[in-house]
Amino acid sequence: MRRRSFLKSAAALLPAAGFDPLSMAETPALGQEHVIAAGQDRLGEAHSRGYSSILFKVLPRETNNGLFVVEHMNLVSGGPPLHMHPHQEEYFYVISGEVRFALGDQRVVLRAGDSVLGPRGVPHTFSAVAEKPSHMLIAFTPPGKMEQFLRATAVPNPPKQDAAFWRSFDLELIGPSPFAESKT
Repeated sequence: MRRRSFLKSAAALLPAAGFDPLSMAETPALGQEHVIAAGQDRLGEAHSRGYSSILFKVLPRETNNGLFVVEHMNLVSGGPPLHMHPHQEEYFYVISGEVRFALGDQRVVLRAGDSVLGPRGVPHTFSAVAEKPSHMLIAFTPPGKMEQFLRATAVPNPPKQDAAFWRSFDLELIGPSPFAESKT
């Protein structure tokens, strides 16, 4: 009887402590399968970086912090500044359209079905080729603070994204994108 009373009291305190028990219930326990419909975000949220709409597909907490997968829909010309991840690999898979990449000194254009790995410690960026929007999956392993970074920057009025801001998410801002039409 005491245990049941304790659990009810603890559950009542979760919202006051900043935890939303309903949002925690939406995410399955580690190892449980789930289906995310096409065009849907894992938690039903909306994220935009200005050059694409981002859908969270696999959350770090679902993989024991081993993987984070996002889908870029309607990716247009522009993209992130040149940056690097000191602690994670970033895998890119183009679903449709064409996306150009800068990976270190290499410049490549990927088309539907093409993929490339951005190794940790290698400066990189990407931008859709201007003719039409592209569609791409990106996976981060380990995820590090990428979910938090995208939540902080994929908002209508994002904070100033200087080098210190990027470092607070364990990322290194190198400089502007080498693609003339890209935006930060």
